[in-house]
Amino acid sequence: MGMSVQERLFALKDEDFARFQSALIPNIPKETVVGVRMPMIRKLAKEIAGEAETQAFLTELPHAYYDENVLHSVLLSRMKDYGACMEAVEAFLAKIGRSRYREMLRLRFLTYVDNWAVCDCLSPKVFAKHKPELMEKIRKWVKAEHVYTCRFGLEMLMTHFLDADFKPEYLDLAADMRLEDYYAKMMAAWFFATALAKQWDAAVTYLETRRLEPWAHNKTIQKARESYRISTEQKAYLRTLKRS
Repeated sequence: MGMSVQERLFALKDEDFARFQSALIPNIPKETVVGVRMPMIRKLAKEIAGEAETQAFLTELPHAYYDENVLHSVLLSRMKDYGACMEAVEAFLAKIGRSRYREMLRLRFLTYVDNWAVCDCLSPKVFAKHKPELMEKIRKWVKAEHVYTCRFGLEMLMTHFLDADFKPEYLDLAADMRLEDYYAKMMAAWFFATALAKQWDAAVTYLETRRLEPWAHNKTIQKARESYRISTEQKAYLRTLKRS
């Protein structure tokens, strides 16, 4: 009998990298970080995609280790069937915990995506071929109270709707985000900094009219002024818009 998916991950562990990685994600227990580098996770995902063991792995939630969640995100990102992929993504974003967690959590909702790193590596390629259906989901995700569902929605909005499919009204979806969590607000700022680089005329009005809450407003300006995609003149103007 071959190794399980978890055993394959442990065979790739790097203890020095585990210490480094756990420091970047302070909201999860250090002992849940195996320490597998992303190139190795992507290679493993390619090797095991389609195997029966892998299909079982994707349904055995919640996972015990951070690296399992990263691998889960990478595997979902490789799926080619939009319907199956969307169903799996939404199950991963937030769902009721199973037996081994029920006693501990007293049947509370258990969110499987519980940190920014797992959230940000979840980016299914098949979404690009289904923009209208994806937008319907994004409109719901960005209003979610679960931090990483909201963050994921903003990330998908940034990834897929700031270029050829852009509409000025889409900026409202990010501007109206009102979660106070740092990781949600940071993604909103990242979204608007990217929007300034790609859709300056539409995006800058949100700073001029102070549509964003103060922290996100100033963080947007900071991130935009750090970007090589923003001109020197634009950076100088953004500096005048900073809120005290």
